[in-house]
Amino acid sequence: MAVVLACFSVSSQAASGGSFRAGNGNFLLNGEPYVVKAAELHYPRIPRPYWDHRIKMCKAMGMNTICLYVFWNIHEQKPDCFDFSGQNDLAEFIRLYRANDMKVILRPGPYVCAEWEMGGLPWWLLKKKDIRLRENDHYFLERVDKFQKAVAEQIRGLTIADGGPIIMVQVENEYGSYGIDKEYVANIRDMIRRNFGDEVTLFQCDWSSNFLNNGLDDLIWTINFGTGADIEQQFAPLREARPESPLMCSEFWSGWFDKWGANHETRPASDMIEGIRSMLDRGIAFSLYMAHGGTNWGHWAGANSPGFAPDVTSYDYDAPISEAGLATPKYHMLRRVMADYSSGKLPKVPASVPAVEVKPFEFSEAAPLFANLPAPKTDASIRTMEEYDQGFGSILYRTELPELADGVILTVSAPHDYAQIFVDGKYTGTLDRRNGERELAGV
Repeated sequence: MAVVLACFSVSSQAASGGSFRAGNGNFLLNGEPYVVKAAELHYPRIPRPYWDHRIKMCKAMGMNTICLYVFWNIHEQKPDCFDFSGQNDLAEFIRLYRANDMKVILRPGPYVCAEWEMGGLPWWLLKKKDIRLRENDHYFLERVDKFQKAVAEQIRGLTIADGGPIIMVQVENEYGSYGIDKEYVANIRDMIRRNFGDEVTLFQCDWSSNFLNNGLDDLIWTINFGTGADIEQQFAPLREARPESPLMCSEFWSGWFDKWGANHETRPASDMIEGIRSMLDRGIAFSLYMAHGGTNWGHWAGANSPGFAPDVTSYDYDAPISEAGLATPKYHMLRRVMADYSSGKLPKVPASVPAVEVKPFEFSEAAPLFANLPAPKTDASIRTMEEYDQGFGSILYRTELPELADGVILTVSAPHDYAQIFVDGKYTGTLDRRNGERELAGV
């Protein structure tokens, strides 16, 4: 299939606003060539007092744009109860970029992946037993539309057309790695246009191997890949399909995420540097995923499958800015390279945020599990925690069995995801989904 990209122009702008669009082989910011040099940051993973520090760290590294996901499930933890306050203040996070003279690429999903709980989808969607996620399911699309309306209200006045820093908005996320359904992707596109306005420039991202599966002709197409990739090879299919398209790696993976029970993932800084140099020498835009990963607080770490691999609390990602916000050797190497592609002197690297001192303390009380149980709910069969209106944590299933002979084997067909077994209040053993464990002997 050969499709020639025309221009994705902004139809109208406010008098105080500007424009961002695709030109002939490049991006145009207010009509002038603009190479996006973006850093990926996620506000839920960074304590709010440190937001501005992390943004300044990215600017001092030579970046001119910030790329960020909007996690649906952290903003709507109960249906129709939207929270954009405090740590969830998306608009304030974006206003900080404007204050630091940086642009923003917004990625509102609805699915984001990002090694985040359920890829950003709210747990309560699963209460509807016949729901089809990321498909043309009426209820699912209805809920997505409500969320997108809420996000659009938060960013009102913050798009480039209104004088704000937001230059592009993403439609869905790597859908080609999930399925083939152009109608669904088109519905999400139409929803974003309807809620965010016709003047917003839209794009979709995918891998070089599958971006044509769901590519929509009226969207900008970008490619995701990591360090060590052959740049020419990655963009060859896009060049063939759209010879006039601007090129962008919308996720250039600086490292990788860590999984429970596995070694800490790292990627050589030299590979990252080589890839970025190669792209900038060709005028190719990029977003460094991650520039700073941060932390999966609470129960917000996700899991990957097939093969079920839960992620850890740390989202360090071997990124140039460490989980604690420190400039790593990888950071300083990248900063020196980025200085070669900057029109002026890079800002001074901000001083590190002082570490918090935790004074010694002692535990003086204990609360044994079986002495502090809530009132039980009685049911004839085992149900999921979502059916009991529980979204996170653990759930205790209890039953009474007749006297059993020694050596009985307990079989659980599909433990999700880690089960601790107690008999008469005494710990007996565990079943771990990661290891395919379904039986426990000697119960």
